[in-house]
Amino acid sequence: MGADEPVGDSPVDRFALVARSEVAPVQPPPAAPALTLQAGNDLADRVTQAERLAASAATLDDLAAVQEAWDGIELKKGARNFCFADGNPKARVLILGEAPGDEEDRQGRPFVGRSGQLLDRMFGAIGLSRSAADAERALYITNVLTWRPPGNRDPQPDEMATSLPFVRRHIDLVGPELIVLMGNIACDAGLGRRGILRLRGTWAEAFGRPALPMTHPAYLLRNPPAKREAWADLLSLAARLDGLG
Repeated sequence: MGADEPVGDSPVDRFALVARSEVAPVQPPPAAPALTLQAGNDLADRVTQAERLAASAATLDDLAAVQEAWDGIELKKGARNFCFADGNPKARVLILGEAPGDEEDRQGRPFVGRSGQLLDRMFGAIGLSRSAADAERALYITNVLTWRPPGNRDPQPDEMATSLPFVRRHIDLVGPELIVLMGNIACDAGLGRRGILRLRGTWAEAFGRPALPMTHPAYLLRNPPAKREAWADLLSLAARLDGLG
């Protein structure tokens, strides 16, 4: 409105103010409490609880029930649906993805959006399908996170830590011969490393089983030329399955 200086109704003796401040110096505020230790202890407790719950599950239905009911992960409060798994649990191949997206959150199933449609076409090209009844040709699909992160952001370290006990138990109960680590988050969970463009196509071991890192279908949708390398990875998977068979 054009006013650039506050002016009071009476003059202020600035020298007197300085004198008073010298007599009664301003004390520094008390130090903030150490929150890091408290947060760390809370995380450790939640991880321990997740491990205990996961170990208590004797079947996949048990695991789904205890994981869905558990309130130790904040993502649960903002997600619409619990997204556990899809496909045939007797499959030789387990695909481990990252986290549910918007469409997965709506349906409560992993890989059902555009990325999931591309994934189905990719694995269908080597004769594998999530809908196959025959374990030889079937896929089983799950994610590191079962609740959608807001805005499809990457999982936070505490979200990864509290989800991993359930992931490990999930894989133990399914007992796949091979695992496909789909994207950076899955590689982080299974290998403790990221850098999917360096890791992809090279067989490793994750969760005690042979594992093949692959670029996520969402990346392929953004970078179609990368489908050539993805096809090479699929052929490597098919060859490995034939060798094991």
